[in-house]
Amino acid sequence: MYSEPEKRVMSRSGDECVVALTDQWYLTYDDLEWKKLAEECLSQMNLYSDETKHGFEHTLGWLNRWACSRSFGLGTRIPWDPEFLVESLSDSTIYMAYYTVAHFLHNEDMYGNNKTHRIRPEEMTDDEFTYWYPFDLRVSGKDLIQNHLTFSIFNHTAIMAKHHWPRGFRCNGHIMLNSEKMSKSTGNFRTLRQSIDEFSADATRFSLADAGDGVDDANFVFETANSAILRLTKEIAWIEEVLAAEASLRTGPPSTYSDRVFENEINIAVLTTKKNYEKCMFREALKTGCYDLQAARDEYRLSCGSGGMNRDLVWRFIDVQTRLITPICPHYAEHVWRELLRKDGLVVNAGWPTADSPDETLKAANKYLQDSIVLMRKLLQKQIMGSKKSNKKGAPAATLTEEKITGLIYVNEQFDGWKAECLNILKSKFDRNTGTFAPDGEILEALQKSSAGQDANFKKVQKLCMPFLRFKKEEAIAIGVQALNLKLPFGEIEVLQENSDLIKRQIGLELVEILSANDHDARAKAGSFSSLLDQNPPSPGQPTAIFLLR
Repeated sequence: MYSEPEKRVMSRSGDECVVALTDQWYLTYDDLEWKKLAEECLSQMNLYSDETKHGFEHTLGWLNRWACSRSFGLGTRIPWDPEFLVESLSDSTIYMAYYTVAHFLHNEDMYGNNKTHRIRPEEMTDDEFTYWYPFDLRVSGKDLIQNHLTFSIFNHTAIMAKHHWPRGFRCNGHIMLNSEKMSKSTGNFRTLRQSIDEFSADATRFSLADAGDGVDDANFVFETANSAILRLTKEIAWIEEVLAAEASLRTGPPSTYSDRVFENEINIAVLTTKKNYEKCMFREALKTGCYDLQAARDEYRLSCGSGGMNRDLVWRFIDVQTRLITPICPHYAEHVWRELLRKDGLVVNAGWPTADSPDETLKAANKYLQDSIVLMRKLLQKQIMGSKKSNKKGAPAATLTEEKITGLIYVNEQFDGWKAECLNILKSKFDRNTGTFAPDGEILEALQKSSAGQDANFKKVQKLCMPFLRFKKEEAIAIGVQALNLKLPFGEIEVLQENSDLIKRQIGLELVEILSANDHDARAKAGSFSSLLDQNPPSPGQPTAIFLLR
């Protein structure tokens, strides 16, 4: 066979390459039966991303005969024609099989310097190979999907039985340095050894994990590595401080609302981080097992107030966090495990922590609480600034300050009126299987036929309905049909009342009252500010706060 390149080819030395008609061996990857086996193997593999899967499928579609030999250079001699070498992309496509026995042939020396052999090749059996093979995962670059990795699939299916076919490829991109391409010529370059010397092994691993998931090019950022040093150092200092002040921690089983929330967050971290590691999503694992978990700890510290943190929960947090970060920062984890927690053995042998099933309702309730506190704080600042402006214009001398303020928090736990009509219509027009809604025209027609549509002021109501319908549609598509429920899955008044002390501390209030917006007597407590309840009526998930001087 003979084929010419499609365009001019330049060598690495800068010389133009010319076509030479020479003898050549080809692998017939276009053989239909062989390709069918490769497709079968691919369909059973874990490829970790759709982009990787599509890349392999595309390659199987166009791959034809491949020139697999060359006459000089490094490589393995072709057994049936020793004059030629196997070219590099075709070579070593099943060398993973050699890993299963290499330790015998190299006498535990991975570099092959030890020439003494405990066992000769002819003395070996299949036991060691069959114990380890097939490989569950091979990690490689995305640029090899279109050749070397696809060849690996083909060659495994040609040589090995189905139960020894590859089970997974995890492909990644190249690595950038501080958002720019690594290049020796520009000086934007680091070796692994240089990075370890500059940042430490764990900070380097931390920054690499944070560099990105998927097949896109990863981005190693110096600032992230430096921040990792600070984060890990601060965490060690906090653990030492907590261990030294153990007597000040609250004892007994976890019992408060804050305890339950924190315990739930730990359970969530254990389960989600495990899933992220299994998917080789190291950035997500770092987020759920480090960033999010530490944020939950910080929130717990603030929520506990004068009662203090629960000792058992704090100890569990330290134990769990240490195990979760071990794959990324093993040296830090071993220091905490053995030197601070005084545990026996190595943390790498401690196993994955156990966890109960997460309470999604409790998680939603806590998010509601935290979001409400943020909203109330903004409303208070707005009201303080508003009262000061009014005072400058000749209003009464008494202004709303941040001292001795009472917060009236009004809650409406269920949608009613036209909002309830809209939600019921949307729920009836929502396909749970596809996560999509019926056409807008069909939804509008149902609205017109509803009791809200029969209202004499329908045009006015419609102006209110359309933005609400649009918002709820987007929310349902994002989180599911539960967004269309008339009530939240927890009692809002109960959550706010149980955390009234936290609300007072977080916002700086003297007194907090949690009230029903449907209670006439409760509305009367707002006095002249009760009109705010009409201007900004509370709804499920959106309480309205009014602040008064005591």
